[in-house]
Amino acid sequence: MSFFKKCLISLLYWPIRILVKPHTIPADVSGELGIEPTKPIIYLLHTDSIADQLALAYSTKKLGLPSPLSPVKLKDSQHPSCLYLYSPTPIFSKTPPKTKIEMQFTALFHTHRAQPDLDIQIVPVYITWGRAPEKSKPGFSDLIVDVASPSWLRKLFIVLFLGRDNFVSYSRSVSSQFMAQQHGDDNKIARKLLRVAATHFQRKRQGLIGPTLLERQTLHSAVIGSNSVKLAMRDLVRTKNVLPEKAKQDAHQYLDEIAADYREGLVRFANRILTPIWNKIYNGISVSNAAKVRELARNGHEIIYVPCHRSHMDYLLLTYVIYHEGLVTPHIAAGINLNFWPAGPIFRRAGAFFLRRSFAGNKVYTAVFREYLELLFNKGYSVKYYPEGGRSRTGRLLPPKTGMLAMTVQAMTKGINRPVSIVPVYIGYENVMEVSSYVKELKGKSKKKESPLQVLGAIKKLRNYGHGYLNFGEPIQLNKFLDQHAPEWSNNIDADDLTKKPQWLTPAVNSLADNIMLEINKSAALNGMAMVSLCLLASKTMTMSQTEIEQSINDYLMLFKALPFSDTMSIPAYSAPELVNDVLALKRLEVKKDKYGSLVSPFAGKAVALTYYRNNIIHLFALPSLITALVFSKNGCEKSHIMTTVKTIYPLLRNELFIYFTLEEALTYTEACITQLKAQGLLIQSGRKIVPPSASTPHFHSAWLLSRVMQDTWQRYAVVLTVLGSNKGVSRGELERESRKIAERLSNLYGVSSPEFSDKNVFAMLVNSLRENDLLESDESGSLHLNDNSTALHDLVNEIVWPEIVQHLQKI
Repeated sequence: MSFFKKCLISLLYWPIRILVKPHTIPADVSGELGIEPTKPIIYLLHTDSIADQLALAYSTKKLGLPSPLSPVKLKDSQHPSCLYLYSPTPIFSKTPPKTKIEMQFTALFHTHRAQPDLDIQIVPVYITWGRAPEKSKPGFSDLIVDVASPSWLRKLFIVLFLGRDNFVSYSRSVSSQFMAQQHGDDNKIARKLLRVAATHFQRKRQGLIGPTLLERQTLHSAVIGSNSVKLAMRDLVRTKNVLPEKAKQDAHQYLDEIAADYREGLVRFANRILTPIWNKIYNGISVSNAAKVRELARNGHEIIYVPCHRSHMDYLLLTYVIYHEGLVTPHIAAGINLNFWPAGPIFRRAGAFFLRRSFAGNKVYTAVFREYLELLFNKGYSVKYYPEGGRSRTGRLLPPKTGMLAMTVQAMTKGINRPVSIVPVYIGYENVMEVSSYVKELKGKSKKKESPLQVLGAIKKLRNYGHGYLNFGEPIQLNKFLDQHAPEWSNNIDADDLTKKPQWLTPAVNSLADNIMLEINKSAALNGMAMVSLCLLASKTMTMSQTEIEQSINDYLMLFKALPFSDTMSIPAYSAPELVNDVLALKRLEVKKDKYGSLVSPFAGKAVALTYYRNNIIHLFALPSLITALVFSKNGCEKSHIMTTVKTIYPLLRNELFIYFTLEEALTYTEACITQLKAQGLLIQSGRKIVPPSASTPHFHSAWLLSRVMQDTWQRYAVVLTVLGSNKGVSRGELERESRKIAERLSNLYGVSSPEFSDKNVFAMLVNSLRENDLLESDESGSLHLNDNSTALHDLVNEIVWPEIVQHLQKI
């Protein structure tokens, strides 16, 4: 480093420190990238810039990495700690001069010849100011948009205006020793490294900033001028006797209604606004498994995010997290009901594109939407849509709607020029702002239409909502999935004709949708509110001492730490008492104190709301609960009986709760679970039988609660099987109606709090599962009957349903 540059860095260190706030990506560079702070590091930067070097210095100081301002000292020599691919562009020229990097790398490899044991980490670092994508038609405002190698004057404006939006993105290090051992002379190796680095930085820029924005005119020309839209317009003119000009006008209006109008400045402004809001209403946002998504972006994948849908907050939270994880913010599919003033224009500029609830009968609209979606994919924009279609009112995953997935698959068959990966996302909250309205809707109240007043009312109610959780699931590479499930997908199809669908499309899309839902639930997050709700709802009186809750949660945390449900689920790092105290601090539960301690219960009439949080994680407890329910119901049973019951009941659980285990994996997990429950003292081996723990042991109450967690589900199974058993033949509609009536009666008699206990959609899903698993037979008239398999299932279910419920069902 020259003397002049050293003086300039010393002079500018504190002024720039005031202006710049670097955001480090990823936050844990050692854990995710394997960078070792104790080993020598040379940082490889894109451009020779004092501002970039100082931003890197602020970041490395916070991370505990070697400073880029000091040289790397070796035994007999020293090397600069920062190397640069490019020089800044001169003010009066468009061609930047070459750097000395090739000579510097060659010298470094020469040093390796003399010191074979030397190993330096070469860490590529891409530094960007703001995240504004390039425009096809640049304007005056682009003066402060960061470009590849800006001049020092332009950099001055960039730092002044975008210093608080500085991103320092680290990449996995390259071993200098490994490079020095490559074939060829040192100069050739250096040139090869530089070529790889140039490609790497280009991908990093694409991954952070995204593709060039489309001008509105170009967008309209590309979509309305496509063959499929022209065919749809011609069909409209021919069949509806519409003038060609009117058909074209309609197509343009549809595109204006649909298309996003992304503005990076609004996203940057929203980030400034949202950060203090998150800090106000949430105790923190936990993010897991983002490294896999960054890896996809580095490898040039088209990324499609498919999250579960709990709340309107999902739109903001997922985009916010994606932005801070150093990924391109996606274009978001939003329901047309959200396109009202002022929310609609804001969402549109934040990347939302709007779709109608139904495309039926409107070929022009369908063609325009499909072409727009395909254009987003082909231009490299990431996309986000909700496979459930709408927000879950019960806390469970809803059956997926496959329209958007089918369009995605069809777009791929038309030739997207890069790999496509679907990323399932689990979102969970300790409190959902809409939960009270969900309860009202489940009781029959009509859904309120979104409006400005509703938005203002929601903002007014913002308060402490505990912790938020966002877990990225295992990505599904679409081409590999289709190769496995529909090998003929790559054959040419007539993609311009919307009426023609290849035979493989529907089954492949249905299978893909099912896999997505399984991956979402596979990536669930245990949290304090969900576990406290689970415990209270499983207790007889829905009242427990704080000590009992803490003991139970501690036992369940131990179970999942020893036997994780999956490698993408997340388990809180806090202790059980800390989790319970955090939940009670939210003031969503009633706490009464007596001389023996604190008693915790739902507020009067609010127990139903707790089922929402319990249902977020109930699939994690399904098999442990079934095991303990069998042991408690018979006061002890043999392991073989447990395995037989799981083999019979699990296929129904898998369909209803979207559990990702195959039957063989579920049986393996059951065996491991029995072993772990015994190791924790939640079950006891007594001779050949597994029995409940003694009531005098501290683990008895935890095991007893666990046996009751799934009771609502077993009762619902018993209701359907009882109706079938008491009729010689019953139509599907009558079966579902009669089952719901009995479920409502049981709910009133025994205080069942689950809103989905008598929900028609849940009963419909159960009947489907019974048919798919050959547990029902139908005669020529379509009437349904029990068969030998379902009779055996009925007997097993009656073992674990409370005796008073079984008796009541028999009387009915």
